[in-house]
Amino acid sequence: MKNVIYLIIAGILTYSCSGGGDDSGEQAENQAPTKVSTLTYPTNNLLCITNVLDFQWEAASDPDGDSVSYVLEISQDNGFAAIDESFTVSNTNKTVTLDKGIAYYWRVKATDSKNLSSDYSSVYQFYTEGDGGLNHLPFAPELLSPDLNTTITGSTVNLNWKANDVDDDSLTYDVFFGTENPPVNKEGDNQEENSLTVNINASTDYYWKVIAKDNNGGETIGQVWSFSTQ
Repeated sequence: MKNVIYLIIAGILTYSCSGGGDDSGEQAENQAPTKVSTLTYPTNNLLCITNVLDFQWEAASDPDGDSVSYVLEISQDNGFAAIDESFTVSNTNKTVTLDKGIAYYWRVKATDSKNLSSDYSSVYQFYTEGDGGLNHLPFAPELLSPDLNTTITGSTVNLNWKANDVDDDSLTYDVFFGTENPPVNKEGDNQEENSLTVNINASTDYYWKVIAKDNNGGETIGQVWSFSTQ
């Protein structure tokens, strides 16, 4: 009888120490902060009246309640291949002095205290204060479709992009397309439309770029985009 009692007590103690199979004590996996949804200032396509700018954006939230910091990146390249300025701050604003008369692009991402980051925000573009009467170059063309480095099917593809000019000048485009990187074959010449349909072959890598030109002699060469075919 004593042996039976000892076995019952041992079983109770084992169950208590193991928590009865409850795994609620396990740590939950850390989750990234939310993406910064709104860039407040400078607004998109803004012609600034100064080169000292107070960058502002809406706060992100963290599902785990972790503290959040922000990485602000500023570049003269809308693809951010080169970063002119980068700052890590704990609040949602940062004052930055930039060169005058330059087209800049900016974005923000949130990072929690465990170094897990959100995706980047949208990219906004602006011009800093320049000389009076100066013609501003168009902003670099932005890719719409096909998606960068995607794989597509078919015998033709419609290339789509957009571009803006802070002076509201009318824009025309030269489009270069081909299998060379960078592309040298001009498929679209001084066209007003911001799309172009081109013929494609199967199992091929293609590259294309757009040059945006205003009616005052200014032009901006866009970055090289690419896609593949099945």
